[in-house]
Amino acid sequence: MPVTFFAALTSVYGNYRYSQLSVPDEVDVLDASDLLPWDKAVAGRYNRIADKVSDWAAALGVAPLALAGYSWYSGDVGGKDFAAYVLMLSQALALQNGVNLMVRSMQLWPRPYVYATEGDGAEAAKDARGEAYGSFFSGHASAAFTVAVFTGEWFSEVYPESPYKGIVWAGSLSAAGMVGALRIAAGKHYPTDVIVGALVGTGISLSVIRIHKTAGNRFSLYALPNAAGVAVRF
Repeated sequence: MPVTFFAALTSVYGNYRYSQLSVPDEVDVLDASDLLPWDKAVAGRYNRIADKVSDWAAALGVAPLALAGYSWYSGDVGGKDFAAYVLMLSQALALQNGVNLMVRSMQLWPRPYVYATEGDGAEAAKDARGEAYGSFFSGHASAAFTVAVFTGEWFSEVYPESPYKGIVWAGSLSAAGMVGALRIAAGKHYPTDVIVGALVGTGISLSVIRIHKTAGNRFSLYALPNAAGVAVRF
């Protein structure tokens, strides 16, 4: 419950901060020459198709739920395990969403397409809103790697002897990497945004899993005819 509460609070606060973003004064916008050296080459890039495809890739988020649902349906896990998995994944996604929006609300630097001077990018830059000036860090990459890590961890936990563990991990991380690459190709994020997003998503996933495993080893629920409570092992 504390993790659920903290995750929900983080997400709500992050969304609130993000909703307050406005277009900064021109003097406050970071000049393209001041971008990190490895990000400068991306400044001015814009690709509408890559942007749309990266949004559609969000459908991959159902993969871990589909996998967990299949495991439940086939009897490899119980309903309690499936419910715990859904809760953990929801907590991790809420946390990464809140953290991402809080950081992006600082508007550290604009999205790459804001620097476009011609073509579709320039047109999009004219209509840019406050969120376009908070490129760091990529929420798509953060969410994608959160899902990828949970998919790999779930499969490894339920099927520890399966010869397909490597394939599941490679497929999950490759799909997440593809989302990050599309965000760069779309001109929505820089390499730095995507790399940090991947690290944050991975870190939050592993942290939530670790917290639950630790709590699961120390706390257990019990129900008797005349009593119910929590048992704590020290």
